[in-house]
Amino acid sequence: MKDNRRSFLSKAAMLGIASTVPFHMDAKPKSKPLPSLKGRKVLFVYGGWDGHQPLEYRDYMGEWLKSEGAEVTLSDSLDSYLDVELMKSVDLIVQIYTMSQITNEQEKGLVDTVKAGAGIAGWHGGLCDAFRNNVEYQFMTGGQWVAHPGGIKDYNVKILKTGDEVTAGLKDFSMKSEQYYMHVDPNVKVLATTKFDGHVNEWINGCVIPVAWKKSYGKGRVFYTSLGHNLDHLTSVPAALEMLQRGIKWASASKYEATEKLVNPIYG
Repeated sequence: MKDNRRSFLSKAAMLGIASTVPFHMDAKPKSKPLPSLKGRKVLFVYGGWDGHQPLEYRDYMGEWLKSEGAEVTLSDSLDSYLDVELMKSVDLIVQIYTMSQITNEQEKGLVDTVKAGAGIAGWHGGLCDAFRNNVEYQFMTGGQWVAHPGGIKDYNVKILKTGDEVTAGLKDFSMKSEQYYMHVDPNVKVLATTKFDGHVNEWINGCVIPVAWKKSYGKGRVFYTSLGHNLDHLTSVPAALEMLQRGIKWASASKYEATEKLVNPIYG
């Protein structure tokens, strides 16, 4: 099933037809229950470019994490990644830190923690437009923002029929926000996509780019969605918010549950 899905996605992306093919979710999607956040130790690191509202997200997502029973440590400093005891204790890192710079030592503290088994989750530029000079960080996250043609615009998000617990039962939806054009690791498990038009850049007309994915880095689970330029954009679309919150829950179980094998040699 996984090979069929990946083969289809790859072919559809090359042919530019993905958005013309309907994706109908099963009436009873075959997926396992999402893990609980109760008792999970979460490090929420926020900062970077103010335009992505790190403070607003800290308040909103921090309260949601606590309401789900997580033990949340809030930090506005990348030096948290240098705190060996803290990093050993965390089950999950949630990060919103757009652009900015991270030292080699801070990066090592972060990526080593995920590689050893902690999960990491994030959205939009807070995870995949952070630390542009750090390639090991990008190796971990699985993607990097490169453009958002047209700025704030209307676009559609397709939920792929994967049977995955993060997207089970969700339907396609529309967004009015930044549509992220990304460079993406081919080994991610793609959960949702978007199709670009050529109104700004005619050479990408019909191009299909992942919007949300799962991946592994060492023993750690990684979840990312490109949605959420600001808090209103995300919370005004219930399916977009639900997908993020489910992805966070999935990543939080990194130390406690096995993760499916995601390597996919699509170019072989």
